[in-house]
Amino acid sequence: MLTWLKRLVVGRPLRSDRLGETLLPKRLALPIFASDPLSSVAYATQEILLVLAIGGLAYLYLTPWIALAVAVLLAVVTLSYRQVVRAYPSGGGSYEVASRNLGRSAGLVVAAALLVDYVMTVAVSVAAGVDNIISAAPGLNPYRVGLNLLFVAVLTAMNLRGVRESGKAFAVPTYLFVAGVLVMVVAGLVEAAIGHAPVAESAGWQVRAEHSGLTGLALLLLALRAFASGCTALTGVEAISNGVPAFRPPKSENAARTLAAMGTLAITMFAGLTAVALISRVHVAENACDLAGFPGDCASGAQRTVIAQVAAAVFGGPHSAGFYFVQATTALILILAANTAFNGFPLLGAILAQERFLPRQLHTRGDRLAYSNGILLLALVAGALIWAFEGSVTRLIQLYILGVFTSFTLSQAGMVRHWNELLARERDRVARRRLHRARAINGVGALCTALVLAVVLATKFTHGAYLVVIAMPVLYLMMSAIRRHYDRVSAELEPEPHGEVLPARVHAVVLVSRLHRPALRALAFARAGRPDTLTAVTVATAPDEARALQQGWAERGIPVSLAVLDSPYREITGPILQYVAELRAGAPRDAVAVYIPEYVVGRWWENLLHNQSALRLKARLLFQPQVMVISVPWQLHSSPAPSSSAATMAG
Repeated sequence: MLTWLKRLVVGRPLRSDRLGETLLPKRLALPIFASDPLSSVAYATQEILLVLAIGGLAYLYLTPWIALAVAVLLAVVTLSYRQVVRAYPSGGGSYEVASRNLGRSAGLVVAAALLVDYVMTVAVSVAAGVDNIISAAPGLNPYRVGLNLLFVAVLTAMNLRGVRESGKAFAVPTYLFVAGVLVMVVAGLVEAAIGHAPVAESAGWQVRAEHSGLTGLALLLLALRAFASGCTALTGVEAISNGVPAFRPPKSENAARTLAAMGTLAITMFAGLTAVALISRVHVAENACDLAGFPGDCASGAQRTVIAQVAAAVFGGPHSAGFYFVQATTALILILAANTAFNGFPLLGAILAQERFLPRQLHTRGDRLAYSNGILLLALVAGALIWAFEGSVTRLIQLYILGVFTSFTLSQAGMVRHWNELLARERDRVARRRLHRARAINGVGALCTALVLAVVLATKFTHGAYLVVIAMPVLYLMMSAIRRHYDRVSAELEPEPHGEVLPARVHAVVLVSRLHRPALRALAFARAGRPDTLTAVTVATAPDEARALQQGWAERGIPVSLAVLDSPYREITGPILQYVAELRAGAPRDAVAVYIPEYVVGRWWENLLHNQSALRLKARLLFQPQVMVISVPWQLHSSPAPSSSAATMAG
């Protein structure tokens, strides 16, 4: 049943030599790797307006300037990452750039930042998608967390089926969302141009101001905080640089073109949506009770999102076909935007695992040639965050983008150093001009993202970003500790120059609880190994059972001595450990081989009824030096039948 269910969800396994078939054309790579920055359009404008609403309606005039700054920054970062994918096509992205040019420590800082960012991408994208579903169907508000977790589970299952399959599923919603937003923006601008500007449902509402009369530094800080929130539009830009190996050849060129398409679309959609939102006079607040004129119960009711209000204003109300189309595609793209993280996180995890900074299991491909363990780990952590923060975008968004801009800044600084090293060796004038231009692009990118990082840290620290500030060093220390562990184990396992010294003698010990076929099979295997000494050992927890075993042993004429260990406290493990230790006493070069008969069962619940003593004993014996533990299986009828040769040996 479990195998059938796995095949239903994941699909049939793929051979390793079919990995090339999973490479992506640009039309599929765009929705897979760029769905996050494209979907950020749906809430980036809203985050700017929410911050400015602290002053009521007084500071909304800052919105166009803040949106312009975000759009310029998005263009700079997009151009910068086009340099990254061409210079480092192996798929390490920001991590590889920082590691190679700034050192291992900088690389691990970037890795920690990106891992946090990918987790937050899943949590925020899914929560924002559910917000838009609730905007269309407010009655679902009590089921917010459950809906979030359901969508995370669906995304996990789709990604376990493989990158190409998930891309096919996500391509249509992504392109429909882009088309819907562009049509809405054009329609809204045309309506405004002909004198019939759209009017949002909240246009007549007032926003109660928490702070009023801000000037000078206080006003600047408010604008910077709004800018930092709007920078959520930049999340996911680096995912393409991490996923270059997934593109079809020529990989770098296709990745660069996809980045350009993503940047152009994201800037156009973000600027257009912001413009129409201002034209239609959308008003929002973190707390619906701060909206004077909000209909219904503000304590339990949900505000419509900015994109929902714009769609209703442009297309003729919240029950129009255009409104439902935009809401449906927005909810889909926001939820599917988490797919950017479901591709980026496992790829980065696999690279870190290969370099021994994360457990090696993250480098293992699953049945469908996807990094299944990374996908499952991402889903579990993101699901836990959604549950802890009750699926609230407003609360989750405060933890967002700090990691993004940390990786942006270090990556661009690393690229500047990369171009400096090439310039030091290059003598051709044309090539040097090209390198100077590339360095200038990355230099501007590093400066801009460093400034934004400082702004984000200063404005969001007390609003929840401190959790990310804690999480990133913890991840850094964890990865460093994992690397030290793997290095230490590797050093311990390095072969000696003169080879391994053979044991002086081998003492075989066969553990016997009673005289049955599994015990006889274990004895047969032990005898076949021709040890220097061979002893059967039983622990006398009940004297009558020990005497019956000795009598049966003698009657059968077994040519192996039977040692009976006394256990007045009915404990099995202790006497056996002491017996094994005494065999090696005074002979450190001797080895002890302990044979343990074990049942092989076919039903999960049968495991609870058998082999428990053997498991506890093995766990203790494995820590004893020069002791080898050999399990001798005996298949019960509920398991696959033993082969004829094994049955003959047992007899």
